[in-house]
Amino acid sequence: MEKEPIIALDFPTWQETEQFLAPFRNEQLYVKVGMELYLQNGPFIIEQLKQMNHRIFLDLKLHDIPNTVGQAMKGLAALGVDMINVHAAGGVEMMKRAREGLDAGAKDSRPVLLAVTQLTSTSQEAMQQDQLIKVPLGESVLHYAQKAKEADCDGVVCSVLEAAAIREACGEGFYKVTPGIRLKDGQADDQKRIADPAEAREIGSTMIVVGRPITKAADPVAAYQLVKALWGGQA
Repeated sequence: MEKEPIIALDFPTWQETEQFLAPFRNEQLYVKVGMELYLQNGPFIIEQLKQMNHRIFLDLKLHDIPNTVGQAMKGLAALGVDMINVHAAGGVEMMKRAREGLDAGAKDSRPVLLAVTQLTSTSQEAMQQDQLIKVPLGESVLHYAQKAKEADCDGVVCSVLEAAAIREACGEGFYKVTPGIRLKDGQADDQKRIADPAEAREIGSTMIVVGRPITKAADPVAAYQLVKALWGGQA
């Protein structure tokens, strides 16, 4: 499994993205392209990042009827990204069709398929009130993870707080990709279920996604190296 953090490229334009990446010209990064960047710029973004030899997590969180998601994944697989995701709330059949679409559309190796459980910006109170899910939040996340495994997904997106329970239920090889990563002295921003990189490593995250603590830092390269050292157990 990977031991470098995934950087969330939460920018609206390629120009801003390219400017951010310029100081990393000697690094092969693992980056996340989310809805903000992809929907405003399209496959061009993926092409540019691949030319720089960066690995890519395409974070679009697809959630639609099974046929639509399957066909969308078939097309997205041809982009050659390394990892992609859907919402587990779409159900087992939708997740299965996503996997089938990736298998059919991949030119070489198939992207890793993740299912989003509960967003790290979601609190238990908000989940229960807004989604009418009355069980504890951790139970909801674990349920979604088990359904994702049933659907032949490779893993889930969850918070660090649920990683250990998911590892116990779904196995060591089942990906637990955890956003909501913050440094000890940093701001939580809009995230609710957070941890620092060292905590993520100790609890059992497979991969971590880090956005603003790096992208908004005064020295992004130094911030990246600190996060990488903490995540790798070298700090």
